[in-house]
Amino acid sequence: MSRTVACSFCPAALYAVLLNVPLTHAADSPPPAPDEVVSAIESVFGATRGERRNHIKGFCATGEFVGTREARALSRSALFSGKSVPVVARFSLAGGNPNAPDTAKSARGMALQFALPHGRVHNITMLNTPMFGAAVPQTFLDLMRAQQPDPATGKPDPEKIKAFKASHPDNRAQAEYLASHNPPASYANSAFWGIHTFKFVDAHKKTSPVRWQFVPLDGEKRLSDDELKTAGAAFLEPVLRERLTQGPVRWEMWVSVGQPGDTETDPTVLWPEDRRRFKAGTLSITAAQAQTAGTCADLNFDPMVMADGILPSDDPVLRFRSPAYAVSFGKRMSEK
Repeated sequence: MSRTVACSFCPAALYAVLLNVPLTHAADSPPPAPDEVVSAIESVFGATRGERRNHIKGFCATGEFVGTREARALSRSALFSGKSVPVVARFSLAGGNPNAPDTAKSARGMALQFALPHGRVHNITMLNTPMFGAAVPQTFLDLMRAQQPDPATGKPDPEKIKAFKASHPDNRAQAEYLASHNPPASYANSAFWGIHTFKFVDAHKKTSPVRWQFVPLDGEKRLSDDELKTAGAAFLEPVLRERLTQGPVRWEMWVSVGQPGDTETDPTVLWPEDRRRFKAGTLSITAAQAQTAGTCADLNFDPMVMADGILPSDDPVLRFRSPAYAVSFGKRMSEK
């Protein structure tokens, strides 16, 4: 279904025409080129040689994952064998600014790579928002274009930001969520969502649409308004390191099973809360390392890298992430 505004005189269309900010493309329109999106990110944040273009600020961690029998019933993936699966993790802030403050009201990320038997790996990338900020890749590109600094001021043009918001309703839910929720007090106190729909494949090849959330056993906690003023610009890594001196930090993986009519292709739309939900496993993080020397430094957490038993949906944003990640990965590795 097209998201293009039909009325040529309505505010969204008027802003888009006057400021040359395109309206969101229909979901079936050709996506932008991956290198075009990565270049747009660089035009907003700059490019730090040898580093990621997005989610640049972060650190590595290691641990294990143990799946449940209930998950095994829906997915034949070795992820849910019930045995300990080694994990390399990366915690991060959204954006390409390596000095972004940890108090920023931006998304936080948790990326996981699971080392499965016979040299196979499975990647999961998540955000601490239950929805994504774009239904199609074009929206993300348009956001980067709207945020490009004005040469005269060095800051984004407020009118272009306003025009983007008016012409891209698919960005609204995540933007409002981030604006109304203070950042987490620690990664250990943050929930993370898989954002996209995936498909579990059981032993009989039956598929089930699923979405998942990792829930912290330390409980969710956000900075208060007063704590936002005093927390400092780089507290997240030392706070997690300090917490790890007390023992592993754990999250439970909870899976929701979709029903007919639930969207499988729009990561900006949430499923109803009454969907069947079950515990699929427990993630335990036992150590953290600086990303310059950590095991996650040279990993590409492409969410389309999946082992047998889990399949991607046709979500256009999920499908687009793989080639975009490849462009970013190729650039940073060639610069080292």
